[in-house]
Amino acid sequence: MARHCNGVVLSIGLAISLLQGAVLTAQQSKQVPPAPVPQQIVMAKKVFVANAGSEDRSSDEPEFSGSAERAYNQFYAAMKTWGKYELTSVPADADLAFEIQFTMPPISRAVFHGDSTGAASYDPQFRVVIRDPKTNSLLWGFTEHVQWALFKGNRDKNFDLAMAKIVADVQSVSGSAVAALKGKP
Repeated sequence: MARHCNGVVLSIGLAISLLQGAVLTAQQSKQVPPAPVPQQIVMAKKVFVANAGSEDRSSDEPEFSGSAERAYNQFYAAMKTWGKYELTSVPADADLAFEIQFTMPPISRAVFHGDSTGAASYDPQFRVVIRDPKTNSLLWGFTEHVQWALFKGNRDKNFDLAMAKIVADVQSVSGSAVAALKGKP
């Protein structure tokens, strides 16, 4: 009886192993093609950059240097310097609307810096959404988090790094849109 049970257990174990291998092979061989970038992003020539607001929840001294419009000003300057789009001053004249927002939702986590420990109370982050200004439809969105730092100078550097990432996100989707358009017959 014990030999029979051992044989059954061994057979079941072998069957499960073979099935797992087949499932893993099937999962690895399935390459999902990339979804298309919305046509409005592909064809856009003019862009309106909107300030969707910013917040600094600190009560005494701001956590980051600059005014409340720092995120908007830096993003606008980056889009202008990039030169891919003509920037418009009126949404009705634009093919796309880029909305930039800087938020600091509350959190609680420990931050370590050498021998020092502090508490980050906020998760500073940028959010950019791309909209069709004619329909107000959301076409694409990005979020980049600003790494927390104990010293204001380092927080400002991290602000700039996260801004560079959000700009690169926009450039990437716009670049892949153009590449997809060129690849079509």
